[in-house]
Amino acid sequence: MLNLVLFGPPGAGKGTQAEFLIESYGLIHLSTGDLLRNEIAASTPLGLEAKRFMDHGELVPDSVVIGMIKNKLEANTDAKGFIFDGFPRTVAQAEELDELLNENGTPVSGMLSLEVEKEELVARLLNRGKTSGRADDQDVSIIENRINVYNEKTSPLKNYYAAQNKHFGINGMGTIDEIAGRLKDTVNAL
Repeated sequence: MLNLVLFGPPGAGKGTQAEFLIESYGLIHLSTGDLLRNEIAASTPLGLEAKRFMDHGELVPDSVVIGMIKNKLEANTDAKGFIFDGFPRTVAQAEELDELLNENGTPVSGMLSLEVEKEELVARLLNRGKTSGRADDQDVSIIENRINVYNEKTSPLKNYYAAQNKHFGINGMGTIDEIAGRLKDTVNAL
């Protein structure tokens, strides 16, 4: 089973490249944002628990998110693999994900980390903001704050996966096709 953690700062192109990887390798896209919305819409026990936290403006606990991921894995036992997008975001979450996947004998195959220069990230997000309608894609100070938060809080995950020889830095500069080619070369070598 091919389990990939797709990683990178806001504006790195994760969504675009996730679609390429899904098509190329027949993987299931596992986005924690989508999982939360789907579980809440279906009024599952985990969805209702998540909603209680969200209604109070609090973060959904890792244990609830891991429970949702476990449900998704169990519902797709015949999958060729998964792309984890938006999770893990912390070392603690990565440890929980490893524990869950190792229980099923399907560990993370690799972390694909899209590396993009800060100026390019800002330009991409501002460009996306012209059509996305997202306020956080239209304000340079908010964009820079999102990048800083990523660098401070999320970037340490690279070291976690590097210690397992599973971190693969991918040059995220260039055309969509060039980046997709680099990703494919890396995945094929796993």
